[in-house]
Amino acid sequence: MAYVSVNPNDGKTVKTFPELTDEQLDAKLATASKTYAVWKKTSYAARTAIMAKAGELMRAHVDKFAKHATIEMGKLINEARGEVKFSTDILSYYAKNGERFLEPQKLRPSFGEAHMESSPMGVIFCVEPWNFPYYQLARIAGLHLMAGNVVVVKHAGCVPQCAIEFEKLWIEAGAPEGLYTNLLISHVQSDKVIDDVRVAGVALTGSVAAGRSIASRAGQNLKQTSMELGGSDAFIVLEDADIEKTIPWAVWGRMYNAEQTCCASKRFIVVDSVADKFLAKFKTALEALTPGDPMDEKTTHGPLSTESALIDLLKQVDVAVKHGAKVLIGGKRIDRPGSFMQATILTDVAEDNPAFRDEFFGPVAMFFRVKDEDAAVALANDSDFGLGGSVFTGDVARGQRVASRVETGMMFINNIDWSDAELPFGGIKFSGYGRELGDMGIQAFVNKKLVRTHDMVAPLV
Repeated sequence: MAYVSVNPNDGKTVKTFPELTDEQLDAKLATASKTYAVWKKTSYAARTAIMAKAGELMRAHVDKFAKHATIEMGKLINEARGEVKFSTDILSYYAKNGERFLEPQKLRPSFGEAHMESSPMGVIFCVEPWNFPYYQLARIAGLHLMAGNVVVVKHAGCVPQCAIEFEKLWIEAGAPEGLYTNLLISHVQSDKVIDDVRVAGVALTGSVAAGRSIASRAGQNLKQTSMELGGSDAFIVLEDADIEKTIPWAVWGRMYNAEQTCCASKRFIVVDSVADKFLAKFKTALEALTPGDPMDEKTTHGPLSTESALIDLLKQVDVAVKHGAKVLIGGKRIDRPGSFMQATILTDVAEDNPAFRDEFFGPVAMFFRVKDEDAAVALANDSDFGLGGSVFTGDVARGQRVASRVETGMMFINNIDWSDAELPFGGIKFSGYGRELGDMGIQAFVNKKLVRTHDMVAPLV
């Protein structure tokens, strides 16, 4: 694959980067393996110092990092700054809490004493997407490096400068060579990394197709994996919801991050008695967004990450319409330079429409009208995905009951505050398995070893 930085705001190529040769790749894996042999024995205090320094350096250069994200994948500049700051929070969080999360856990067997120890596994191969070019990296580096592992990372082909800058960060923070390694490699080379005996585990954030391919390859090698895949999250609005407070969340939930987020709100499921009011206000709010240069702070509607992403999304909408869906607003590209698409609302999406089970990775919202709460939950659960979801209601206890009934990895009541460093993130069904962040995330690639002491007479043979 090619590593090319193209500005989606104007379609101009910024810079192209060559892939590693097989010899260069082997050398980097050898270095990572040697570094692991030392890093796994490195004290938590020494790990913390490097982790904390990396966070401090990133925080000191927010604008530099943010600009790369905006130029390479079209993220609105203020959202890019927010992502960089959140990434520093993750690094700081694990610098502070990593050792505590991995302390030995005392058990209480019927006889003797026992505890669980946590120890690192080795070199972890991470395959990461472009939509959060720093956050995706911070949430693997913070966890796995503090656990004593080392990471080698294949980032997406359209954000090579973001990937390179993040690798430089660790060198500047005092990390040994091979602790964090960026790999500009092809898909064929990626398979070779998974097969390599020096690699202990594989973590992916990406599409369902990528998950199937990479998990299968890792499984053939009996290697531990974590998979964070796509989503088609339900945004449930009950009849007692405060619509004025709900609409801003609906707009943010669908349009944040250049409309390209795995856990974004994609299926808007609204109880009939408030459906007309919600839809009218949602439509008005989306139509008020202003497309433009994502470097301009006044812009509220940025481009898609690449021209191919735009073309694929337009095809999805066309297929949906051919199968009976109606376009309430949008559905076309915006007549201006760059890879821009109109904010779109699809209605009348029937169960036999391919769109019903698709994930739209862009500014396309599907609207569904249902008769009551039970119907809303049933429709929310009628999905191949299960990453996140939300419910809006005037009764928090009711919202908690609905949240418990929806089959998904995460649910949010009267908000869509997707991710915090201290909270686990992940899904079920086609949305993958495993959790990142929080105290669960750091356990993903560690050996949980039982140690038992029992002074007893050996059994007779």
